Amino acid sequence: MAGSHAPAAPLSPFADPILAARVEALRQLADGLTDRVAVMDRELNVVYANDAAWGKSGKPQAGTKPAKCYESFVQMKDPCGTCPAEAVFATGEVLTVSCNTSGDGTACGMRQAFPLVSSAGEVGSILVLFHKRPERHGLSASLPQQKSGSVRPERTESRLGDLVGASPAMNQLFEMIRLVADSSATVLIQGESGTGKELVARTIHQTSYRREKPFVVVDCGALPETLLESELFGHVKGAFTGAAGAKPGLFEEADGGTIFLDEIADTSPTFQAKLLRVLQEGEIKRVGGTQPIKIDVRVVSATNKDLTDLVKAKAFRQDLYYRLAVLPVHLPPLRERREDIPLLVTKFIADSCQRHRQELRQVSEEAMRALTAAPWPGNVRELQHYIERAVVTTTHAELTCADLVAAGSQAELADLRTVGRYAAMQAERARILQALQQTSGNRVKAARLLKISRASLYNKLHEFDIR
Repeated sequence: MAGSHAPAAPLSPFADPILAARVEALRQLADGLTDRVAVMDRELNVVYANDAAWGKSGKPQAGTKPAKCYESFVQMKDPCGTCPAEAVFATGEVLTVSCNTSGDGTACGMRQAFPLVSSAGEVGSILVLFHKRPERHGLSASLPQQKSGSVRPERTESRLGDLVGASPAMNQLFEMIRLVADSSATVLIQGESGTGKELVARTIHQTSYRREKPFVVVDCGALPETLLESELFGHVKGAFTGAAGAKPGLFEEADGGTIFLDEIADTSPTFQAKLLRVLQEGEIKRVGGTQPIKIDVRVVSATNKDLTDLVKAKAFRQDLYYRLAVLPVHLPPLRERREDIPLLVTKFIADSCQRHRQELRQVSEEAMRALTAAPWPGNVRELQHYIERAVVTTTHAELTCADLVAAGSQAELADLRTVGRYAAMQAERARILQALQQTSGNRVKAARLLKISRASLYNKLHEFDIR
């Protein structure tokens, strides 16, 4: 796994704080795995590889010069002619790769390559997953022991627990969840509203060794700063008016488990500073208290905004971003994985029929094509709510395009009137989003700009699932 590179000196992962943190997190989670995991820099030196990856070559002695990947994994003295993983450095995208003897490298067994981005926003190194070797006797004894009776979410070709999808993007997500689950490193989930960030966080928790401990969800954007601090850290008696007694916070409730901080980008600078201290010290102080309380909590956060842009605009602390994004996960919007829509429709229909005590429905081929082609700006959440409305408001054994139109489809499903109504709704939604952007999210000013009442704007926000 090597090729020709520019003579410029590579950026060492250990010289960059965010790369160093990510490599250390990967080291902690991969050392006990039977999966072959390695990290390479731009010169394809092996920065890190777990025991399973070294194979016959054996792990090198500490302090020795970093080995090249072709020396380590296929025992070659000279570099390969080409390496498909090199494309990750150029594109910055997760790639499913195949390294074999048919002209694209040697038979090292590489199957996926993930970019590890530096603090400068460049791909400084890559994480590579390899196909498994035959299982070695006795290795399982070194794995962390799970509590008896605990069951990890089932992984099939098209789902992991309650997550559904067979697209390349979802398969990569499933692999990443499996890889990061048993680490204690922080995870930052980024994606548009409605893509299922909380479900991903819950799946990470259920896949980890912490799954028998609490999973606590906090919507940071829904609480004012003072209340958020009290809810997360707790308070002592007399800390503020109405604090008649001491109260433990959600971090204490989640001890041993996972806390999910949703909409982390909406927090204030003051709160961000306090959260940073919690992540650095592994302890909290209740509001009004002076005694530190040690906690063991895995922090998973999420946002629908680009935190790197907020960091550049000095609207989010850079040091906190590095702490939260040790293991970043990106959730693609539904429009970028349309092949998953039939699977999601089937799941949502089954769930809705069971919930509303109805016979299982089917979907006509024409209706399924229309659902797959629809834009779904609200992503998976919008699709789920729409399917539930269709199940509740119709009685046919098979849902047709006419049934979907009657339920309020946003897809181009029927006649010219339907197409016109859909186009008008899309134009309205786009104008409302533009007004909210122009007014920095101030709904009163946005309603004034749109020349409608506040009540009308709130109704439109609900109708178009704008959060």
